[in-house]
Formats: sequence, structure tokens, C-alpha cells
Amino acid sequence: MDFDVKDISLAGEGKNKIEWAAKEMPVLQGIKKDFSKNKPLKKLVIGACLHVTSETANLMIALKEGGADVALCASNPLSTQDDVAASLVKDFKIKVFAIKGEDNKTYYRHINSVLDTGPRITMDDGADLISTIHSKRKELLKRVYGGTEETTTGVIRLKSMEKKGVLFYPIIAVNDAKTKHFFDNRYGTGQSTIDGILRATNILLAGKKFVVAGYGWCGRGVAARAKGMGASVVILEVDPLKALEAKLDGFDVMNSREAAKIGDIFLSVTGNKNVIGEIILKNCSDGAILANSGHFDAEIDLNYLRVNSTSKKKVRPFVEEYNMKDGRKLYVLAEGRLVNLSAAEGHPASVMDMSFANQSLSAKYIFEKSGSLSKKVYSVPEDIDKNIAKLKLKNMGVKIDLLTPEQEEYLSSWEMGT
Repeated sequence: MDFDVKDISLAGEGKNKIEWAAKEMPVLQGIKKDFSKNKPLKKLVIGACLHVTSETANLMIALKEGGADVALCASNPLSTQDDVAASLVKDFKIKVFAIKGEDNKTYYRHINSVLDTGPRITMDDGADLISTIHSKRKELLKRVYGGTEETTTGVIRLKSMEKKGVLFYPIIAVNDAKTKHFFDNRYGTGQSTIDGILRATNILLAGKKFVVAGYGWCGRGVAARAKGMGASVVILEVDPLKALEAKLDGFDVMNSREAAKIGDIFLSVTGNKNVIGEIILKNCSDGAILANSGHFDAEIDLNYLRVNSTSKKKVRPFVEEYNMKDGRKLYVLAEGRLVNLSAAEGHPASVMDMSFANQSLSAKYIFEKSGSLSKKVYSVPEDIDKNIAKLKLKNMGVKIDLLTPEQEEYLSSWEMGT
């Protein structure tokens, strides 16, 4: 079996991590059990470009139990858990091409290794697999039934492709499922980002000025947790509605120039380019910490730092010190890549349970509907989304009320008034 991992002897540690995560993923485990029995993905080739973590491993195992032939590569060079990658290969006979810290050339070689398997369905976190097929591996387009996309940045890219008429197979935007972005983005990113920053720096958040760029679901989650740990949180936004929401949620809202003067920690969670750019980097104080939890390493203007610094050195794992020409020292975490996955372990398994339940059921949906879907970006079918929420509540031991027939009639009627 073809694979490329750091060290296959790490498999024992990886298997323990996979089994530990599985305990917190009861919805996905239920789907795996059903998949194992009914084999709805029999002989389906799936190519995945996702963060290679213990949670992702459980998704891959569920897909294989469903009858699929699965190949996996990393969606970020620093997010791979090498022991998990080894276990997937050795213990579960799943093709994995991922090494933590791989360079850009290796990253794309691994993407092409997955594409060499001839996937019928693609799974992406950031759309690198899809974009590579569309730009450099066009010979594969005719055989692909469809794909899924896990994250906001990827969905933005794919909707742009659809709008320009250059998307050549259907995509289900898993990120847009309510059971994904309401929970994964807010609670997962919120907790794991703080975890990554603290592991990398060992600083005390209490009393710090914590600047969060972007008040989407990820920004909301990070801001709430930073505030809960005693930080004074400032929000940067370009959307007036989100800025107003942040203000009414009790946070200070400023522009970049104002925030740069007071911030101790700057975090971007936007999915955009150079958000922590010249305005902030030129005006922030000595000792400022710069981090990204959006997606690609474009959110911090690293080129500005290179041009305007005299030297750079590693001062802690995942912390690089830039000595600026004006005498300030600025600290970049995780090379500007996802701090929650590079310096920590990513989202807790409990929230990834719902995200990957959506992934697995969306793959099944695409396979069942193959040939009947248009070349566009779809939302996760509502019945899948609601069923995952119901299953999650059941596994948490939570019971909710049902509408009575009288209440259903009242809500559906226009004749009944006061």
C-alpha cells in the first residue's frame, strides 16, 4: 500500500489517540456502525485533504467501514499528528500522505498522491484538492461525482468558482450546516485557539488586550473565551452589522490603527489576506504577539515582517521573534499558520463529532445522487443537519419537548388570532 508518513513505529501512540477521540464522537460511531452493516459506500474511492488528527482518523475509519477506498493528505503542513497518520496506515490500512512540518513541495506532492488514486468524491478543508483538480489534474474531472468542503475559507473559494462558471462538479458546503458552524466554529475554534496560544507562549491572558480580527462564528468563540479568562477584548470588523453585534455583546470595537496602539495579542480569524498587515505591524507595541486561526498563512503579512526586520529567531516551539528595524520585537506564532492546530491539537473531538457526521452523510448523499446534482455549491440537506442535532442531544442525555397537534395547527394557521 502506498503511503508517506514520518515514522510507522509511532502507530501505537496514534491508535490510543484515535480510540480516545472516538469516545467523544458517539454520533460518528453510530454512523460507522450503520455503515459497517449496510456498506453504502461500497467500492467508492474517496480522496480527502483534511487536518490529519485523531478526530479525522475516526471519520476515515467510518468511511472505510462503509466500503470506501480512502486516501488522506494534510490540509495544512503543520497540523498533522504523525502518530495518528502512522496508525491509520498500519492499523487501519488507510493510505495517508502527511508529515508534520512538510515543505510546500511535499505538501503538493502529497495532494497529487491522493489524486493519483482517482477519487470519485473529494473531501476538502480549504479547497486545495478541488483547486488542484481544476487547475492541474483536469483529466480527473469527468470521474468525480462531487465533493465536500469543511471550512469557511474553502466555501468562499468554491462559491467564487461557481459564480465564475468554472466549478465542474457539485460541492456540499459542510461548513454551512448549522450543526457545523454554530458549534465547530464557535466552540471548537474558540477553545482550541486559546489552547494553541497558551501552549505556544505560556502567557497569562488575564489583563491582556486581546485584539480579534473578525466577528464571525470563530471570532465570537475566541472573543468569549478570551474574555472569560480575564482578557480585555477588542474586535476589528469590516461588516457594520457584525461590528454592532460585537459592541452590543460588550466588546470594544475599533479600527486597526486604534487597536494597534493598545493590543498585546493580535489574532486574525477572517480567511482574508494581510488582515494583520502594515497598519498593525507598523504601529503595534514592542512584544506584541501575532497569531492566525483563520485558514491559510496569508492573514499575517509575513513579507512585511521579513522586509522590515533585521533578524528572526525561534525562541520557543511555535514562537518566532522578529527584530524590527525600529528596535521592536514582534512574535509570530506557528509561522502564521493555524495556531490551534499547529501549536495545539485542534478542535475537541465532541464538536468534530458533528462536523464529521455531516461529512460522512454528505458523502453518502453525493454517492446516492451521483449524476443528478448540478455543478454548484449546495448546503447540507436540512434533514441530515437536524438528524445529527437530534442524535447529539440523545447521546448527551438531553430530552426536548414536542409540539402538540393543537400547537402545530396554530402555527400553520392564519385564521387564528388573539
